[in-house]
Amino acid sequence: MKKLIQVKNVSPILKEMHELKEKIRAIFNKTNDWYTGVFKLGMWLGRAKKYFPNSNSTIIRWFDEIIAYFDNGTTSGTVEGINNKLKLIKRSAYGFRNFHNFQIRCLLNWHFNCYFNITTTEGI
Repeated sequence: MKKLIQVKNVSPILKEMHELKEKIRAIFNKTNDWYTGVFKLGMWLGRAKKYFPNSNSTIIRWFDEIIAYFDNGTTSGTVEGINNKLKLIKRSAYGFRNFHNFQIRCLLNWHFNCYFNITTTEGI
């Protein structure tokens, strides 16, 4: 915390950027309805455009999906994590001889009870 205060004292730009980061976090943590969320996020985008132009463009591009968070507080983070893990398994699965082996690896990764015949070792 002490280092953060020192950095803020030295660089007004970093101070503003940090405050904007904390502000957007507060918007998502404390806003319960989409109408207020849209208003606050719009105000934040106006202030943040100068400091975070790439993030600003991304938020605008995905605005409908982002404000959907305010309806029930859920995100697609879990699904994105699963997709990322599947892609990682896929990249390492070049040695698998058939789809069944890939399927087993994916299901075992999340400790699912897979329905497959253990006595069948075809392709393993």
